[in-house]
Amino acid sequence: MIKYTETHEWLAADGSEVTVGITQFAADELGEIVFIELPEVGADVTAGTEVVVIESVKAASEIMAPVAGTVTAVNEELVDNPGLVNEDATAAWFFRMTVTDPGVLDGLLDEDAYRARIGA
Repeated sequence: MIKYTETHEWLAADGSEVTVGITQFAADELGEIVFIELPEVGADVTAGTEVVVIESVKAASEIMAPVAGTVTAVNEELVDNPGLVNEDATAAWFFRMTVTDPGVLDGLLDEDAYRARIGA
């Protein structure tokens, strides 16, 4: 199940485990990404708090935790090659986490609602 946030993150859910990245729309808006700072594995995050920092040639941006939980893995490949996000944002995930309350995923956007939000 793929869900989306109003702030252009995607979440691929498998039970209480989710993989988080940004949408291609967000990557295109940012432009060429040159730096990504990922969270620490084991970090407990609260929904709405900064969890990833992205720098592009246009601007710096933060990714907020879309849901509360514990970070279980990070995509270290992005540290050395942040441009992977520009190449394929859906494949270039940032982190995985165990969600505290999987029910909150029901409140996120499905693909149709997200496409309507970005006018696609």
